[in-house]
Amino acid sequence: MKQIPIRLWPPCALAVLGVSTGLFLFFVLGSHAQAKPKKSRARLSSKPLAPKSSVEAPPALREGEKLDYTANFSKLSNVATIRLAVTEKRDFYGHSAWHLQAVAHTINPMRMVYELDDQFDSYSDAGNLAGLQYEMHLSERGQKQNAILRMTSRNAPAPSNATAAYVPEGTRDPLGLVAYLRTVNWQRQQDVSGPVYDGRNLYDVKARLISNSSAVTVPAGSYTTSRIEVRVYQGTVELKDTHFWLSVAHDQAHTPVLLEAETPIGVARLELSHAQ
Repeated sequence: MKQIPIRLWPPCALAVLGVSTGLFLFFVLGSHAQAKPKKSRARLSSKPLAPKSSVEAPPALREGEKLDYTANFSKLSNVATIRLAVTEKRDFYGHSAWHLQAVAHTINPMRMVYELDDQFDSYSDAGNLAGLQYEMHLSERGQKQNAILRMTSRNAPAPSNATAAYVPEGTRDPLGLVAYLRTVNWQRQQDVSGPVYDGRNLYDVKARLISNSSAVTVPAGSYTTSRIEVRVYQGTVELKDTHFWLSVAHDQAHTPVLLEAETPIGVARLELSHAQ
């Protein structure tokens, strides 16, 4: 399998890349910033997966939606801006798919220290938001790197215009994970789990409801939310030095209004500043 090495992000980019909200797994990568990238294929999960759904996702996702966030890290405020977008629903090689996107920029004074302009694109199945293709277009400190990863089964041939990432059926990418958590009916379901591929490694992710009536105030306003704890595992071992919480509003869109992450080097918050 052809595999493009993706380097790990430095700690100062942690608050930015956590969005995929997002993006819980970007925080995981950032927390291991001193590690060297490896050329390796995605590790397969040993856990069984639910059958692929043929039912369209609930109407939490809307074409043209744009959600803007401000990133804060420890005592530093407004270190970056992040936009999550539901660009469109479209056909993707015979699959009905959502095109999801995240764009991150550091802003001054952080930008003077670390210039970052990254874009992530996800094409996720419209039914269960399983990943079809995940793209990383990175521009950091003047260095650019691109990867287009087609998520596919071992029985499928490698694509000619992308790198094949062989993962279990139903695997999501980080953007698809956040979108999926928005579609869960947390009034009826207390926990969900499944594999997530971040462009480099395969993780098992477990999410559970810890509060169904949590008050949250962010720049965009005050909300009553469902607060969800997310735990990340490599194989059977939990990444215990990093913890995540996602707060989704009790509105029709299940808008993600706050992402919190505790990492070994500090606490990060992504706060919704504007929704359209």
